[in-house]
Amino acid sequence: MGQIVGIDLGTTNSEVAAIIDGKPQLMPNERGKFLTPSIVGFTETGELLVGEPAKNQAVANPERTVTSVKRLMGTDRRIVVGEKEFTPQEISAVILKKLKLDAETYLGSVVDEAVITVPAYFTDAQRQATKDAGEIAGFKVERIINEPTAAALAYGFDKTGEAKTILVYDLGGGTFDVSIIRLVEGAFKVLATTGNNNLGGDDFDYRIVDYLAARFKEKEKIDLRNIPDVSQQRAILQRLKEAAENAKIDLSSLLETEINLPFIYTEAEEPLHLHEVLTRAKYEELVTDLVSQTEQPIQLALSDANLSPGDIDAVILVGGMTRTPLVQRLVREQLDKDPLKDINPEECVAIGAAIQAGIKRGSLEEFVVVDVAPFTLGIETEGDKFSTVIPRNTAIPCSRKSLYRTTTDFQTEALIHVLQGESQVASENESLGEFILSGITPAPKGESLVEVSFDYDVNGIVKITAKDRKTGASRSITIKASKKRLSAEEVTLAQRDVSKYTGSMLVQREKSKVLLEAENTLKELLQLIRQGEKKEKRIDDLELAKLGDLANQFKQALKEEELEALEGLIEKATNLIADYSY
Repeated sequence: MGQIVGIDLGTTNSEVAAIIDGKPQLMPNERGKFLTPSIVGFTETGELLVGEPAKNQAVANPERTVTSVKRLMGTDRRIVVGEKEFTPQEISAVILKKLKLDAETYLGSVVDEAVITVPAYFTDAQRQATKDAGEIAGFKVERIINEPTAAALAYGFDKTGEAKTILVYDLGGGTFDVSIIRLVEGAFKVLATTGNNNLGGDDFDYRIVDYLAARFKEKEKIDLRNIPDVSQQRAILQRLKEAAENAKIDLSSLLETEINLPFIYTEAEEPLHLHEVLTRAKYEELVTDLVSQTEQPIQLALSDANLSPGDIDAVILVGGMTRTPLVQRLVREQLDKDPLKDINPEECVAIGAAIQAGIKRGSLEEFVVVDVAPFTLGIETEGDKFSTVIPRNTAIPCSRKSLYRTTTDFQTEALIHVLQGESQVASENESLGEFILSGITPAPKGESLVEVSFDYDVNGIVKITAKDRKTGASRSITIKASKKRLSAEEVTLAQRDVSKYTGSMLVQREKSKVLLEAENTLKELLQLIRQGEKKEKRIDDLELAKLGDLANQFKQALKEEELEALEGLIEKATNLIADYSY
């Protein structure tokens, strides 16, 4: 049997973790980092890039770089890169495949099963797409678990004897969730969950992008958001987006930050530069309405759980966006409580996924997790009405039945249209699928009864059965995201395509290891040079000049990513550093 891991498949970054020696542990990528950017790219020659290398080429090659694919999961959108076309599931599968290889390298064994996290407010279509992506990547997806539930598991891992009510506020790169979870002696019961699948860090970045573009237009009379050359436009927007993200991160700890983008545009052969100082106060002014959009879900979750802010014992912040002071102030004002400081917002979801993986494997038997259905499920009835079968926040897995009468005389068939949503008007909710039940007993209107059963499993996958109460004639389907889900044949074909990239990923991995070793060796070399330049220096000027020349060769080889040259420089520098280390 292979290993099982927990994966936080994020909008901006992803992580993989596992239970090692009885404890959850994050596993590093080839760069020695736990966070892997959720970015996929292709070079001009068709070479696959995943993670940091893909992020590094985003400005120079935006047309061949895919970011924030999580926001497209569950849609039938196609992503065009060069001459190739991908589904969101395939791009996500490439990221998952990369994490799989990282885990296998770290553990030294095959990893073939996974627990993958999703936002609590992900729809059925989005959950199914995530499960498909995992299968395409070569995993048996043992469980899809909600991100706030995973965060609560991470918090409660060493607190099995406690009884607490926890509110998890999860604001990530692309989505927002609020969940209220009750922890009682190793049992985690989700009481309520709500959120917004279209609110996250990307939206905050774009507010800064718009601000920078508006300021530039004021000064230079040029709109950077509307450049005639499409290729140039994309490169400019990518530079603005990266600058905005960096500024946002800076302003979590600083009161102001400088944004410098030289040569952002050329007008009549004259290069133009963007330079702005963005204060935290101005940033907060730009995003106040976005942060305010998280207030209503907090109140709705409390209402659904029949709790008041005073009933909450602990508040956990999840996602990089929760480092924003304005977000922390809002949470404190809404709940009259300081969020916990001992939980890493970027790491706790992957840690919780690993704990759930351990539960599935049987190595952490003392934990029990009971999650809930994030949306109301039901069927359409006469007059565009929505009939609820499973209300939102019902504990899962669960089964529910409802009886319906025929609406026309001597009816022998019924269309069962399954929906998901909170509106009493059927057409305002999301369609999950439909089927026709035949064999209904012919009788006057209202005399024949149809029983509709919903079976909802722990992954959010729903099986619907309809049967005639008199004849027993029945029909059932498993809701699989309607037209948006890949067929079994499409999944198989995608598995074949993604597996072709394994070799490229391994080559990229080895390349990244050489680059990382070169970067670390260069740091040691520069440190040696600085020490040698001190007043009581142990290195004469001629030797210092040679070391400086070696450092410049390093920088150039790193810039050009000349691996063979770097390997020679690493060996030469390592020997020199050892010679001077006395």
